Amino acid sequence: MTVPKIELNDGNFIPQLGFGVFQVAQEETERIVTDALEVGYRHFDAAMIYGNEAQVGKALKASGIPRDELFVTTKLWNSDQGTDSARDAMDLSLEKLGLDYVDLYLIHWPRPDLDRYLESWLVLEEIKAAGKARSIGVSNFHRPHLEKILAGSNTVPAVNQIELHPAFAQRDLRAYGAELGMRIEAWGPLGQGKYDLFSEAALKDAAAAHGVTPAQVVIRWHLQSGIILFPKSNSRARMAENFDVFGFELTADEMASINAIDRDQRVGANPDEATF
Repeated sequence: MTVPKIELNDGNFIPQLGFGVFQVAQEETERIVTDALEVGYRHFDAAMIYGNEAQVGKALKASGIPRDELFVTTKLWNSDQGTDSARDAMDLSLEKLGLDYVDLYLIHWPRPDLDRYLESWLVLEEIKAAGKARSIGVSNFHRPHLEKILAGSNTVPAVNQIELHPAFAQRDLRAYGAELGMRIEAWGPLGQGKYDLFSEAALKDAAAAHGVTPAQVVIRWHLQSGIILFPKSNSRARMAENFDVFGFELTADEMASINAIDRDQRVGANPDEATF
């Protein structure tokens, strides 16, 4: 089963479907990432604040899979924003992961109250130039945050990783990203279980029509919308189910019905207000 790859604005390619390790316990991470690798995942989305970079790195190394077949993302945490601290944070993440470079490095949140994200973005440009990250991007950035870094730097982010699921489709932010040539990644692509997504008629009907689960329909909706995503699961069976989404295609009517679920229902923090 081949996961499609999407070209980024810097010429690099990213597997469209990956695996996330948010809220995966340290003591379980190595096993879970190993399971994901055996299922077929090659794209892993990590972050310093998740506390499990070292365990992700151990699983990747033990797999014996060549480095150029893997795509690894990690992120700069809010407390490390700033010139020197951002440089140090990148080096520490690489050390924990046991890697010479990451494929993608992101500013995790804009934290407009700190107002250090432009300063940090300039450091990410240095990190990319030094070969420590192949691509650089942002996470949870709204249009004003993006406009500020575009005005103050020379690099358009390769991606913006944002909360995105059928009830919170972020159409305006996605359209702005498309104008910039910036790809969109979805976190919480299945709604994080914070609302009864799978009872939506549009999803149940499509699932029945294709002989798949509602979760597989949602993942397929993201893929057909051109969105990069990385659902997480501690269950190997669920990992395999989430990966088995390339044997069917949603119709235009099914896509439209799922698009109609959008009701601006955020389940995570608002980046304009988040201060953690």
